[in-house]
Amino acid sequence: MQPDYAILDRPAVLSHLFHPRREDRAAAAIAAAGDLLIPVADGVTLGARFHAAAAAAPNILFFHGNGEIVADYDDIAPIYQRLGIGFLPVDYRGYGRSSGSPTVAAMMRDAHRVLDFVIDHLARDGRTGPLLVMGRSLGSAPAIELAAARPDLLAGVIIESGFAFARPLLEILGADPQAIGFTEERTFDHIGKMRAYTGPLLVIHAEFDHLIPYADGQALHDASSSRHKTLLRIPGADHNDIMWRAPQDYFSAIQRLAGAVTT
Repeated sequence: MQPDYAILDRPAVLSHLFHPRREDRAAAAIAAAGDLLIPVADGVTLGARFHAAAAAAPNILFFHGNGEIVADYDDIAPIYQRLGIGFLPVDYRGYGRSSGSPTVAAMMRDAHRVLDFVIDHLARDGRTGPLLVMGRSLGSAPAIELAAARPDLLAGVIIESGFAFARPLLEILGADPQAIGFTEERTFDHIGKMRAYTGPLLVIHAEFDHLIPYADGQALHDASSSRHKTLLRIPGADHNDIMWRAPQDYFSAIQRLAGAVTT
């Protein structure tokens, strides 16, 4: 069944799903050397920032959470670089330096164009290491989409604070799934997509996530057909402090997966 994201692309739903903000000019100036503009449609480009490691290092294409932008990761990217991992976060339409307006259909369609652009950019830049995709929270949707549809182009997948089921998330955010005829199978279908994915997988989820329960992370992990999958529970963590509650565990798990697909 082809997904029907149009049922989510209504003003009453979009106002709950997306909270875009622009990038501060000062932040843009700091990391201008690694800045990219990715064309995804006529007159529409997405802002991205490549924090490069060694030429043969693994690289992570990162889709961030809602309300976040690429510049928020300027202080975090050096951690990845110290681990020997290139880190490439990308914004959605209307976020950061991106043009356009965010919709669910555009986010999912753009993910494919971003992947194609990044693969080409890394090749032209002499980057020979494997490419992984990572999605946090809202970003789990484009990451899981690519995992299911383009697994041959990805060395591994990392899902952090990802949702297995969109209905309860929509309800928490204030939308009414029943009023728009929402069903999981017609839209994101994350469980079905994860069943189709057989490559290396890391799922990281907070024990006390108030927005997307830990059970969602467990469900994504369990649904995957991968024989090389790991579920990392961060004890005591919530949705927005997951990275800093147990940073050693968080980044060590990512480094292990990146190392495993590089050797």
